[in-house]
Amino acid sequence: MSSQDEQFPAAEAAAASEPAAASAEEGMTWWYRWLCRIAGVIGGVSCAFAGLWNCVTINPLNIAAGVWMMLNAFVLFLCEAPFCCQFIEFANAVSARADRLRAWQKAAFYCGMAVFPVVLSLTLTTLFGNAIAFATGVLYGLSALGKKGDAISYARIHQQQKQMDEEKLTGTLEGQA
Repeated sequence: MSSQDEQFPAAEAAAASEPAAASAEEGMTWWYRWLCRIAGVIGGVSCAFAGLWNCVTINPLNIAAGVWMMLNAFVLFLCEAPFCCQFIEFANAVSARADRLRAWQKAAFYCGMAVFPVVLSLTLTTLFGNAIAFATGVLYGLSALGKKGDAISYARIHQQQKQMDEEKLTGTLEGQA
């Protein structure tokens, strides 16, 4: 069996797990999911270039932050755009596992990955290089919050709470009399 034949079952398994991933992200619309993916790819590109630029120095903390930023870029590409990493055998498996994560887990992971190089070496390169990767985490975090409710249901809930408060108030006043 050739390596191409081995890749097709992995692709079929990834396609079979796609409905499971869609049910895990039932609160995300298709365009918001694509917005998050595009932000992840752009964040990976910015991390890669800024990380490479950050490594051109003699300061060891800047070099460490640059290496971490390039690692962030690799992880973002692996999770959000596995077609960019076709030469890596486990790329589809990592992408499928990342798709099964909840939105708040992705948000915490991406934001944590983006904050670490900034804490390690606070420079403009690390700030601007990790800004889009951090924004990707923020987008996933916003999707984890869910949809905003409509004004009618909020008004109904507010009216019910107000009515309950009035009943409690009249109950305590009748108890005093």
